[in-house]
Amino acid sequence: MLGIRINRWFELDDTAKQKVLNRPNPKNNAELPDQVAAVIKAVRNTGDKALKFYTQKFDNIDTNELVLTLSHQQQAIFKLAEDRKKAIELAYQNIRKFHAAQEPKDLLIETMPGVVCELKHAPLSSVGLYVPGGSAPLPSTVLMLGVPAQLAGVPRVVLVTPPGQPAWSDIAPEIVYAAQLCGIREIYTVGGAQAIAALAYGTQSIAKVDKIYGPGNRYVTEAKQQVSRDPHGAAIDMPAGPSEVLVIADGDANPAFVASDLLSQAEHGMDSQVMLVSTSEKLLRVVENELESQLLVLPRAIIAKKALDHSRFIQVDSLEMAAEVSNRYAPEHLIIQTNQDDKLLPLLKNAASIFVGAWTPESAGDYASGTNHVLPTYGYSRNHSSLSLLDFYRRYTVQKVTAKGLQGIGPAIVTLANAEGLAAHANAVKLRLKTLDKTQQKQEEFDLVPEGP
Repeated sequence: MLGIRINRWFELDDTAKQKVLNRPNPKNNAELPDQVAAVIKAVRNTGDKALKFYTQKFDNIDTNELVLTLSHQQQAIFKLAEDRKKAIELAYQNIRKFHAAQEPKDLLIETMPGVVCELKHAPLSSVGLYVPGGSAPLPSTVLMLGVPAQLAGVPRVVLVTPPGQPAWSDIAPEIVYAAQLCGIREIYTVGGAQAIAALAYGTQSIAKVDKIYGPGNRYVTEAKQQVSRDPHGAAIDMPAGPSEVLVIADGDANPAFVASDLLSQAEHGMDSQVMLVSTSEKLLRVVENELESQLLVLPRAIIAKKALDHSRFIQVDSLEMAAEVSNRYAPEHLIIQTNQDDKLLPLLKNAASIFVGAWTPESAGDYASGTNHVLPTYGYSRNHSSLSLLDFYRRYTVQKVTAKGLQGIGPAIVTLANAEGLAAHANAVKLRLKTLDKTQQKQEEFDLVPEGP
């Protein structure tokens, strides 16, 4: 038996509740910032040389040309089975359909006579997409990042992914094909913190980008956060760490479905976390048995079982209490399988992506339903949103004030500027108002001059 303890929420004090909801502590957390900073410094100082050094150190590949040429891309796609192509194409179409509906609209508003304000949108100039590789290459992430970049019309889209095995160019053909559908041709075989550094600062082979997107391990996550704090670095999409899911299920939920959803996240990595909240102690016990059975046939069972070591089973006495647990945890993925999903859904406030009903596995959102699977983790769903089309635009405003408009708002501007002690702000308006007064006075004097015979 896995020996998962059942925590009875209604018996816990506030300190104990918080302990139950704590995420696992990342390994080497104290040393991580310095380790990543050293990698970033090396890439900034030596560029491609550092990238090739880390390929040899971390990936055990002696040579890495870094650039995946169009020829290599076509060779990879040639190896791809037809059924996988069709699956990628179906996912691409659904993701594109959902994200195309998010196209932002420019606004033009006349706030008062002679004062016109506009909100405009323009695609970012260049973006870098980080796609995890290694033990679990993720072509789905290519689609989640590449489709909105394509729809927004970003002129330069760069994809980086860890080198393949046994050679640097042997990256998963699914990744290359998904990139091709999204119109991405600039692909580099580099991963880890060094890839983030290359995107943020540029090297001899990889020109820097304005914003970096995509999930990764703790080194990638730390590197993204470091470069985003540097004005010479690059912006990032969101804070994102190990994957996580919380399932709310009542006594009528299918325990096999529940267990499969928990394992679908547990297999991501040993630092993933899965949570099960239920009104039924019996369901919690049966799900544990199901986890044992399903683990036996999973290729990544060792990884999933390690993740289950810091899973949590929580018993509640009502769906309202289940919503309280979920809102406090603020999960990346939230699955609800109850007889009262419609009643429960409005109570759920802090979740990045919600999956409703027995027939909606989290896998649907990961691959092909159409929603985006790039989501904030570690409780950041309280104040961050899932990736969307808007994340590939910058918004800016335009305003135009006529002479009449300035006469309307000018006195208020002067008053507010004086209240804040900003005399130059006030003077910029007063000078214009005086000019308008003089012009108006001259016009009035001109109008008083009698016309000739």
